[in-house]
Amino acid sequence: MRVSRATTALFMTLFVLMFGGTACTPATTAHAGAAASGELAYDVSPLLQPPKKYFGVSRQKAPNSMEPVDDYARMVGKKPNLIAYYAAWGDGFDATGVRNAWNSGALTVVSWEPKTISLTRIADGVSDAYIKKYATAARLLNVPIAISFADEMNGDWEKWGTTGTTPKEYVRAWRHIHDVFEDVGATNVIWAWSPNIIDPTGRHHVALKPFYPGEGYVDWVGLIGYFTDWDPHTFEGLFGPTVQEVRRFTNKPLLLLETAAMPGEHRAGDVRALFDGVSAAPDIIGFAWFDYKARAEWRLSVNPDGLAEFRRLAANDLYGFDVRKVG
Repeated sequence: MRVSRATTALFMTLFVLMFGGTACTPATTAHAGAAASGELAYDVSPLLQPPKKYFGVSRQKAPNSMEPVDDYARMVGKKPNLIAYYAAWGDGFDATGVRNAWNSGALTVVSWEPKTISLTRIADGVSDAYIKKYATAARLLNVPIAISFADEMNGDWEKWGTTGTTPKEYVRAWRHIHDVFEDVGATNVIWAWSPNIIDPTGRHHVALKPFYPGEGYVDWVGLIGYFTDWDPHTFEGLFGPTVQEVRRFTNKPLLLLETAAMPGEHRAGDVRALFDGVSAAPDIIGFAWFDYKARAEWRLSVNPDGLAEFRRLAANDLYGFDVRKVG
């Protein structure tokens, strides 16, 4: 049985109070050194389902540079408290970016993309030195960070997707990475399992459950889905089938980790549908807007009506909070 972070943190605290000295769990030398200083791993459990919604964004160069985030905050009238960015397999841990986000009151989510290695090789331990180094850096920084590994695994457009690997190998790789982080003591990481939404038409259905790593290995379900010209222009039509399927095997909190709407006549309505849908669902803890030009023009700035509606709805106090003050 895997013990939750909150339980582990409580046990360690009680150990210190009862017996004195420093709480320390079996881990690498780096973790033992951090624990020897009297510092416990950051308890992320209060952030898993906070009282308000995450108000997130993904923008080029953020959070290593916070200027894109500050510019976005000026545009939409509210400061994001969740910043998502993309990292290639082999990239080092961006401690500067994570620290920048945290100091501004925001949580970082890393979409970690294994484009240069097979999931089988990861699961077999070929990259363990790299994973341990990455995990140790995250542990030593010791602020909360979320990791979404190999997202959209249920699609056929990524190397690690349905044409490149099997659900069994995906799960094996995910669990292996998670276990390395646990062994190093990097329990300040929130694990976001992030499938693409299933085809709303039902024509190309790929079952999600075989890709699920298991309750002890996942903290959030981070859905990825966009309002487009050919998808339903309702929240339920776009996300409902996926939520229903996910709820057959887990009750973990849902985060719309990557979403946006195409510009044009439907954008203002799509923005309204997004906010209304997230606001009405207690188990959806927020969303991150993909503010990029990539395959389509997702940036809010290109559509005045959509931006005005977004700014109006973002003013709702339900969205946004200082992540440093939760708990």
